[in-house]
Amino acid sequence: MVASSTRMIKQYQRLVEVMHNLASVLDLDQLLRNIMDVAVDLSEAAEASILLYDHNARKLYFESTTNSDQLEILRNIAVPEESIAGWVALNRQPQIVNNVRQDERHFDTVEKKVNFYTASMIAVPLVAKDKLIGVLEVLNKKNNEDFTIEDQEILMALGAQAAVAIENSRLFQQSDLIAEFVHELRTPLASITTASYLLQRAQMADEQRIRLAKTVYAESQRLNELATIFLDLASLESGRASIRPTRFNPRDLMEECTQIIQIKGQEKNIQVILDAPDSLPEIDADRDKMKQVLLNLLSNAVKYNRPDGQVRLKARLHGEILIIAVQDTGVGIPPDQISKLFTKFFRASNVEGKTPGTGLGLSIAKRIIEMHGGQIQVDSVLDVGTTFTVTLPMRKPE
Repeated sequence: MVASSTRMIKQYQRLVEVMHNLASVLDLDQLLRNIMDVAVDLSEAAEASILLYDHNARKLYFESTTNSDQLEILRNIAVPEESIAGWVALNRQPQIVNNVRQDERHFDTVEKKVNFYTASMIAVPLVAKDKLIGVLEVLNKKNNEDFTIEDQEILMALGAQAAVAIENSRLFQQSDLIAEFVHELRTPLASITTASYLLQRAQMADEQRIRLAKTVYAESQRLNELATIFLDLASLESGRASIRPTRFNPRDLMEECTQIIQIKGQEKNIQVILDAPDSLPEIDADRDKMKQVLLNLLSNAVKYNRPDGQVRLKARLHGEILIIAVQDTGVGIPPDQISKLFTKFFRASNVEGKTPGTGLGLSIAKRIIEMHGGQIQVDSVLDVGTTFTVTLPMRKPE
C-alpha cells in the first residue's frame, strides 16, 4: 500500500512537471508526441496512440502514435463507435481492458493493418470545455502486468490537460493560417482596387484600358489560386483530407502536366522536357492529387529558372517503386535552407521578395506524397539547379 502511494505521488509530481511544457507547445504534431511520451512514461506502457474526433464526419481517426512508421496507414482508418475507443468517446468515460481478446468491442482491423498485437489497454476521453477532442490510448503494460485504477486516474488527469493543450494548438494554427491568408490577399486586392478605379476614368486610352483589364483578370486568378491553396492546406492540417485511388498510367499524367507547364515555360523561353519510358505500368494513386503535386513542382521549376533554361520531368521504375524527378537549371537553394523547404510559409532567402509565392505548395505536396506512403526529397546546388525526387509505391494505398 505504501509503495503504491509513493508511486502515485511520483506520478503526479511528474505530471505537474510536464503541465507547463504541454501548454507552451503550439505545434500540434510535436504536442501529440509529447503527450504520448508522458502517457507511456506514467502508465509504464509499451505504446500509445491519440485519436482525434472529426466533428464534421462524426468519426474518430488516428492522428498520432508512438509507432510512427505506421502512422500514415493508421490515419486513413475510421474507428467505429462499437470499438473500445469509440465507446470511450461516445460515453466520455475511461476504460481499462486487461484482456482485449475477451472484449467484443476490440477493433482488430488496426492490428491487421500494422501487424501489431494488443494485449491490454487503457483508453481515456480527451474533453475540453465539454467539447470532445478525442481519445488517448496506452497499450500493453510492461512486464506483462495489468493496468490499474491508479494508472487510469493519472491518465485522466493528463488527458484533461492534454485536451486543453490540443484545442489551444488548433486555435493557434487556425489564427496563424488566417492571418497569413489575409496578408497574402492584400497584394492582389490592392492591384484589383487600383485597376478598377483607373478603369472608371473616361479619358483613358483603349490600350491602357485593355492592359488594366488584363491586370484585374490576372489578379483575380491569383486570388482564386490563393483560396484553393489555403483550403487544401486547411484540409490537410485537419488530418481529414483523404486520397481516392484509381488505376491510371503515370506517363499519361506526366505528359498532360508537361503540356500544361510548357505554356508557362514559353514565356521565359524555358524548355520543358518529358523523359519517361512508354512502358511504365499503371499505378494505384489519387490522380487528381498527384497531378496537383506534379504541377506544383513543375511550376516552381519554371518560376525559379533562368531565361533559356530547361526543366526535365523524369520517371523510372525501381522494383515496386515509381521514381519521379523534376530537374531544373534554376537559381538553386542555399544549402543551409534546404532542410526548411517543406515548412509552411517558408521561402528561400534568394527568391523571397523577388518572385511571388505563398511558401505553401511544397508543404502541401509533401503531405500528399506521404499520404500515398511515398517520400519527397530535394537536392540543390546554388546557381546550378534543383532536383525534387518523389518515390511512390505502386501498390494501392490503404
